[in-house]
Amino acid sequence: MARSGRGFNTISPAEKVVRYTLLLVVLVITVGPFLWQLSTSLKSVSEDVFTQTPTFVPQHPTLSNYAEVAKTIPVWSYAGNSLIVAILVVAGNAIGATLAGFALAKLRFRGSKLVLGLFLATLILPSEVTIISQYVIVRGLGFADSLIGVALPGAIQMLNVLLMRTAFLSIPADVDAAAIIDGATAWQRLIRIGLPNVKGMLSVVVIFSFIFAWDDFLWPLIVLTDPDKYTLTVGLQYLNGTFSSNPRLIAAGTMIAFLPIVVIFALLQRFFFKGVDAGAIKG
Repeated sequence: MARSGRGFNTISPAEKVVRYTLLLVVLVITVGPFLWQLSTSLKSVSEDVFTQTPTFVPQHPTLSNYAEVAKTIPVWSYAGNSLIVAILVVAGNAIGATLAGFALAKLRFRGSKLVLGLFLATLILPSEVTIISQYVIVRGLGFADSLIGVALPGAIQMLNVLLMRTAFLSIPADVDAAAIIDGATAWQRLIRIGLPNVKGMLSVVVIFSFIFAWDDFLWPLIVLTDPDKYTLTVGLQYLNGTFSSNPRLIAAGTMIAFLPIVVIFALLQRFFFKGVDAGAIKG
């Protein structure tokens, strides 16, 4: 009786077709809108963006739409405000989530399980439930209508704390125990053992925190009242309201807001894809 030459891990041609078809569909859904926005931002006024036969390649590509966005709104000032907020949020999460994650993973103290349970409980609540109380607290602290008030609620996110806790738990307990026997303090264990082995997860926290702070729209809209302090996502709404009939400017503004995310991801993608294994302990 003839046996099939395919092993258990061999993929049949039909299965390959199905997989690549699904990948192509996902690619079109995720990348298609981005390419369309990029194409629209480069199209000249003479090109019709509402034609029945849309084209991705502009016939007369131009950067005038980006220059027009800069003339219409103080886009660089708004981008600077967003960058300040993003830096504060990233710094808060990189430092705060690392310290909290290390404490929950490697330190033994009374009530640690209760604290962990509270962290998990906060993940269940949607942000809309706490947004009013957050505004009351920020206003009570005197940070209303300020960039610090925009960054404060996201300075330490519970999800990032849990991610860092998971990364620290992946470090073998024997290594930590050996450091304790050698007389290492908690701070020395964090600096010399913990941080070198959680670079991957820390880069994930940095990327997620930056995207969260840069793309946030609702909270800055609530906190800020001075137009000079608007972040980029809030300021771009002037394009949508004033130039709703010109999608080229809206697309150009969208691409300006999207560019920093691409830069951050490009710089950290090496650590991002390695994840927790980026700092694997070598024997």
